[in-house]
Amino acid sequence: MGVPIRINEAIYNEAKKTAKAEHRSIPHQIEFWVMIGKCALENPDLPIEFVKEILISKHLDKSVAEPFVPHKRKRHG
Repeated sequence: MGVPIRINEAIYNEAKKTAKAEHRSIPHQIEFWVMIGKCALENPDLPIEFVKEILISKHLDKSVAEPFVPHKRKRHG
């Protein structure tokens, strides 16, 4: 359930433009921006693009994902 809020018209218009380009509703676009901002504030050492990609990847189809395989470290002897 949503609650109505007042928002700056310039922010609304930016959300409307970006929402259309990214195939989201305006409320979902604003929620997405809020989540990115919240995660960025909670993780100041991470680049914002990294935070954004993590949030996007959480909603992708897992069956098309490639598993992470770490590189083997060379032993110095």
